[in-house]
Amino acid sequence: IVFASEQIIMYVSAAEDLSDSFASGEEDNGGSVIANKNINNEINGNWVSSSSNSIHEARLKAKAKRRLRKNSSRDSGRGDSLSDNGDAVRGTTVAPTSPKSKLLDRKSRLGKGRGLPKKGGAGGKGVWGRSGEVYEPEQVDEKDPNYDEAQENCVYETVVPPLDERDFEKTVTPIVQEYFEHADTNEVAELLAELNLGPMKSEVPSLAVSLALEAKASQRELTSRLLADLCGSILSRGDMESSFDKLLQELPDLVLDTPGAPQLVGQFIARTVSDQILSKSYIEGYKGRVDCEYARAALDRAAVLLKMNLGGLRIDNQWGSGGGQRPVTQLIKGMNLLLKEYILSGDSKEAERCLKDLEVPHFHHEFVYEAIVMVLESKGEKTFKMVLQLLKSLSSSSVITVDQMKRGYERVYMDIAEINIDVPRAYFILEQTVDKSFSMGIIDVKLRDLCPCRGRKRFVSEGDGGVVKIESY
Repeated sequence: IVFASEQIIMYVSAAEDLSDSFASGEEDNGGSVIANKNINNEINGNWVSSSSNSIHEARLKAKAKRRLRKNSSRDSGRGDSLSDNGDAVRGTTVAPTSPKSKLLDRKSRLGKGRGLPKKGGAGGKGVWGRSGEVYEPEQVDEKDPNYDEAQENCVYETVVPPLDERDFEKTVTPIVQEYFEHADTNEVAELLAELNLGPMKSEVPSLAVSLALEAKASQRELTSRLLADLCGSILSRGDMESSFDKLLQELPDLVLDTPGAPQLVGQFIARTVSDQILSKSYIEGYKGRVDCEYARAALDRAAVLLKMNLGGLRIDNQWGSGGGQRPVTQLIKGMNLLLKEYILSGDSKEAERCLKDLEVPHFHHEFVYEAIVMVLESKGEKTFKMVLQLLKSLSSSSVITVDQMKRGYERVYMDIAEINIDVPRAYFILEQTVDKSFSMGIIDVKLRDLCPCRGRKRFVSEGDGGVVKIESY
């Protein structure tokens, strides 16, 4: 813009010089006046009349001044300026800024101030205030038309809405199922304390017992412990009584999924009475008032167990403990008893169910070991055939894994020397057992080849001096 204005001023001054020279030449050469006038009237390719020259020059100067003032206000005096007579004074040239940068610029556009951000950097979109500014509590204005005197003494608390029936089952069921895994009653108590159970408190024991009916014996024992720990801290005795009342009423529906539900519920009632959760008069209160045969069977079962408790039976151990918590000697006795019952009954399904109830899949190698030792100590073919059939059934159903089966056979291989002391034919019977097990697909070739064999003693002729020669086959 400055360069264009300088060009225009130069053109105007050149035009004035031409007009002066042409005017002086009229006296010498009168014939060329018309040509000079034509040249004087044409400036920069445009025809301009002599009367409008001064007006045109003034307009050009005013326009150049306005442009320079506008540019100087934007650049804060860093550009060019005009002198008093309108001449341009060259200063430091500054590259023109783009309109987009001006849109995003947060500096003042009025040409005032020192070029600092508006409001000290606290204004604009997405700005929360000046850096380092600390907000103090806002004072309540009593003259405010929206002022309410009752709001000054308000105390705000987090309110948890009470659970309804649908949300209760969705929320509490995962808590109980996780408890069956970690067995930490304190964690369950903390989770239930965070919930607003409201009138659904009495539903917690019934939900836990109904889930335990379809679980294992060890998980029923955990449920009994959970009820004993929750009583008093989270649940009251009234909640426990109303919960078992509901269980007795729902027994016809529970029997459809768990046929042994009446006996199991009776055991839970006897356990809660023994743990002093329910009163001893709870069962007596139902005498003569029960019409449901399933509820009557449950109460009769509980009464029988309580009478046996007076005779010395410990109800607190009626469910038993988990497989990993039992002593090894107790597990070995249970497996020996299982094998003896199987030899008498021949029911492999029942033997499989009893082995699963022990809940010791990591200890199944002991079952294989005891079964082979029973074959080695037996005298007839019946035990030999029945034990191999049982091992075949358990192996095909994956109740006993390949690793546990291999480990059981290897333990027999290691102890065969000691077993041979009590059973002289142990090596011979073990070879037959291993060969038959391989033919039935219970073990593989590698495990069969590891079977030990006893060295044979052979006496030679008397000419050898009676020396004993030992050969192994």
